[in-house]
Amino acid sequence: MSKFESNFPKNFLWGGATAANQLEGAYLEGGKGLTTVDLLPTGKERFSFMVGNVDSFELKDGVYYPSHEAINFYHRYKEDIALFAEMGFKCLRLSIAWARIFPKGDEEAPNEQGLQFYDAVFDELLKYNIEPVVTTCHFDVPVYLVEKYGSWKNRKMLDFYGKYTRTIFERYKHKVKYWMTFNEINMLLHAPFIGAGIVLKDGENKKQVLYQAAHHQLVASALAVKACHEIIPDAKIGCMLAAGATYPYTCHPNDMWESIDKDRESYFFIDVQSRGEYPGYAKRYFKENNLHIEMDAGDEEILRNHTVDYIGFSYYASRCTSTDPEILSQLTEGNIFASIKNPYLEESEWGWQIDPKGLRITCNQLHDRYQKPLFIVENGLGAIDVLEEDDVINDTYRIDYLKSHFIEMAEAIKDGAEILGYTSWGPIDLVSAGTGEMKKRYGYIYVDKDNEGNGSLRRVKKNSFYWYKDVIQTNGENL
Repeated sequence: MSKFESNFPKNFLWGGATAANQLEGAYLEGGKGLTTVDLLPTGKERFSFMVGNVDSFELKDGVYYPSHEAINFYHRYKEDIALFAEMGFKCLRLSIAWARIFPKGDEEAPNEQGLQFYDAVFDELLKYNIEPVVTTCHFDVPVYLVEKYGSWKNRKMLDFYGKYTRTIFERYKHKVKYWMTFNEINMLLHAPFIGAGIVLKDGENKKQVLYQAAHHQLVASALAVKACHEIIPDAKIGCMLAAGATYPYTCHPNDMWESIDKDRESYFFIDVQSRGEYPGYAKRYFKENNLHIEMDAGDEEILRNHTVDYIGFSYYASRCTSTDPEILSQLTEGNIFASIKNPYLEESEWGWQIDPKGLRITCNQLHDRYQKPLFIVENGLGAIDVLEEDDVINDTYRIDYLKSHFIEMAEAIKDGAEILGYTSWGPIDLVSAGTGEMKKRYGYIYVDKDNEGNGSLRRVKKNSFYWYKDVIQTNGENL
C-alpha cells in the first residue's frame, strides 16, 4: 500500500456499480415480466442477438440463459449489501428492472411486489448509509413492448417509459437522490437490441431506424429529467455515456479528423442531453445520409429546457482509429467498439486495451465540453480469478489496474474536473453483459459460479476487497 497525496473531495462517493439483469436473477419471480436480456444466451449466438438479429421472442429448450439466475441478488441482497458496507461503500449504483414494475410495460397500474422489492433494497442500503445511485433503464426493455410496439422505434414508448419513471420517482423520492436515465445510451448504435430493444428487419434503413429510436429516447430522457425535478426537487439526474477517447493512429490530419468524427458518434447523445439541442454536425450527417427524424411539435423545447444535472459515464478503454485501410484491418477483439490496436498499450484477457491515462483524458474532454459535474459510474478489469487454498484470491492485477486509474482520476480533479464519485464495475462477480460469461470477473467479491451456471453461489472476499476498503477509508490516500 503506497501513500498518495489525495485530493478527492470529502464527500466523494466511492462505491460499486451493478445492473439488475446481471445480478438479480429471479427472472420471473415477484410478478416480473420477461425482458430483452432474458432472451440472451451465452456463446456465439449472444452477439447476434445483441446487434438486433432476433429470430424469436420465445425461450428455447436446452439453452442456458445466464440472466435467469445470475448471482441471485434478489434473494441474497442483504448478504451482499453487508459486504459492500464492510468495504465502506458511500454509494451503490444499481438499476431498477422496468419489467419488475410494469411486467408488460403498458399496464395501467404497477406491480406492487416489484416496488416492494426495491423498497427493501434501498432500505437495506440506507441502513448502512450507502447512497443509492439508480439507473432507470439498464439494457432491459420489457419484451412485450418489443413484440407489440417495436420498442423505441415507436413514439408510444415515451408514454410507457414516462409512466414507469414517474412511478419510481414518486415511490422512492425519499430514498433515492441520484438518478440516471438510459445506461450507455450510445450503445443503441452498436448493439441495438441490448441497448434499446431494437430488432432490425430485412429492408429497413438501419441508420434511419436507429436515429429515430435515438430521438425517442432523448425526448423520453428529457421528460424524465423534468419529472424528476418536479417530484424530487433536491435530486440530481444524469445521463450515461459509454465513454473513451478516440486517438488518431498517426498525426496525419485525416486520422485526426477521423478520431473527432468517431468521438462525435457518442458525444451526439450527450450533446443533446446536456446542451439541449441537436449539434450542427448531426444535422449535416442526417442531411447527407438522407435521414429524416420525425419530431413532434414541442420536442425541441423539451430537449432545450430539461437538460441533465451531471454526466455519468463508463470508461474501460480508449480507442484508436485511422483512415488507412491496411491499418484498419488490425482491429482489437472483445470490445463492442471496434478499435485499432494501440502499440503503446497492454490488453486484458478479453482484448480490451488498458489505458489509465485515457481516463484522465476522457474526464478532461467531457468537462471541457459540458462544464458539468462528472460521475465515473463504470470502470474495472474483467479477468480470470483463481480460487486458491483457504479461500485466497490474489488479484494483484486488479489492484494494479484500479490503482493506476485512481491516480489518473485524481489528476483529472487537479486539472479542474468536478467528479462526484467513482463506482467500479462490478463490485461483486456478475454476468458479463457482452459475453454472458461468469469467468470474466470484475468483483472484489468472488461468486462460486461457472459459465454453465454450476456452482454454490458462495461469496468469497478477494485480496482487492481489503485494498479497496482501505482506499475508501483513507479517501484515496492509501493506494
